[in-house]
Amino acid sequence: MLAQPEPSKRTRRSPKASPVQLAEKGTWEGRSRRQLWMAALKPPMYSVAIMPIWVGSAIAYAQSGAMDVGVLAVFLGAAICLLAWVNISNDVFDAQTGVDKNKLHSLVSLTGRPVQVFWVGNAFLALGLAGILWLSWRQSDPTVLLLVLLACGLGYAYQGPPLRLGYYGLGELLCFLSFGPLAVLAAHYSQSQSWSLPALAASLVVGMVTSLILFCSHFHQVEDDLAAGKRSPVARLGTRRSARLIPWICGSIFGLLLLFVGLGAFPAWTLLGFAGIPFAVRLSRLLGAYHDQPQRISHSKFIAVGLHFWLGLFLGLGFILSRLG
Repeated sequence: MLAQPEPSKRTRRSPKASPVQLAEKGTWEGRSRRQLWMAALKPPMYSVAIMPIWVGSAIAYAQSGAMDVGVLAVFLGAAICLLAWVNISNDVFDAQTGVDKNKLHSLVSLTGRPVQVFWVGNAFLALGLAGILWLSWRQSDPTVLLLVLLACGLGYAYQGPPLRLGYYGLGELLCFLSFGPLAVLAAHYSQSQSWSLPALAASLVVGMVTSLILFCSHFHQVEDDLAAGKRSPVARLGTRRSARLIPWICGSIFGLLLLFVGLGAFPAWTLLGFAGIPFAVRLSRLLGAYHDQPQRISHSKFIAVGLHFWLGLFLGLGFILSRLG
């Protein structure tokens, strides 16, 4: 994971940009440098790191009535650092293949220094793993460290050479595993040093919403993906068919939540997670109407982030309230 980045040569041909690609690029050309940096850093996306830890820890509290706030704080900090590594290194790897050639808000485009960006990412990786290593040492149990290392390996395999599994349409599966079962179960174990079926069930919900974010991120960059040989699910299916899947995916997420409440795996309080429905409706309508207009849907992944945040927040809160009530 700490290997030097490949030379900056393109691994695939980069054809001349299409009118759609140029239009997407044009939406960023008038932005200030501060706006480009904020878009590159993607602060809202860190919900992806925070919510699995919150949900797993909340379930542990609901089961035991105790929560180690110090462990929670360290795990949250480590998770944020590890997601920063994923995001930063992905910018470097995407620059190598040319998939980001029209992306002005890439860290590599903004700095022009891919090697330095690469090592900044690795510094975040080291910080994150140091926090997890401390937790495992404190508990004299390597389980959390092993789960996190596996999640990091999947995160690297998504975009990193030589596998670049995201280019074969496997990104959503890797995202589901890393930020769903692995992250939620690791957080739960860090608090309880035990396994839990409710935590596993919750990890399926969290993982599905996280994968939805990645799925939505492909819509506005399909032509760039295809030009670089990246066969994301949206590139394979086309934007129209992919957009038709969004209501079904969202419905499956909330249906799963309802099912687990009905089976008794989740307390009734977790139905508060239905607060995320307005985001699901907005997302479905936006992509259904404008799936092939990149300028109008480039923010769709952030609507999915809103769904992820509110569903995750209230899912965890529901478990805590079940203990308090």
